[in-house]
Amino acid sequence: MASLLYIHGFLSSPMSAKAQSMQQWLKLHRPDIAYYCPQLPPYPKPCATILGALISAITSDNGDKPMLPIYVMGSSLGGFWATWLAECYRLQAVLINPAVDIDKLMPSYLNVELKNYHHADTYRLDEKDFNDLLSFQRGKLANLENYWLLAQTGDETLDYRLAQERYKGCHQTIEQGGDHSFQNFENFIPQIINFFENKSVK
Repeated sequence: MASLLYIHGFLSSPMSAKAQSMQQWLKLHRPDIAYYCPQLPPYPKPCATILGALISAITSDNGDKPMLPIYVMGSSLGGFWATWLAECYRLQAVLINPAVDIDKLMPSYLNVELKNYHHADTYRLDEKDFNDLLSFQRGKLANLENYWLLAQTGDETLDYRLAQERYKGCHQTIEQGGDHSFQNFENFIPQIINFFENKSVK
């Protein structure tokens, strides 16, 4: 079966509203699509290792059968990681209010105590973690048609215009208003699945 990997945002978890909405919708409407949403640490190298191992596990489970599609979604910093995976493995990706200006965004999170939004885990990132994260940043996108950007102009955390420029030439839906959580995300889920299966946006 096809697989969908949802990558949550920075300091978030599989308990985020969008991750839960995606999982519940697939369970109800598309049980033929396997859903994955691992808990990811904020530390870049372990995060990349987990994501790479998951892609390898999904592909190896298919054995000698023809390769079935793997779809990737990412929210906020998860959009950064979704782009990295899409470029490395030539996958399709849907990016929701993605983080793109990493070199300016992340320094404010260094050398302070950070807490996960959904449980009690705490973290502390340093300059090495920052440099590690920068090493995963991709340059020019190889296959623009593989991406769909979903952004809302009311995002209070990230400037949507940076994502708009970064993913220029890709499918884009820029909604007026909203916020960083991407309001009414659940209304887009059927269209997201259509994009993954048909590479078209209605």
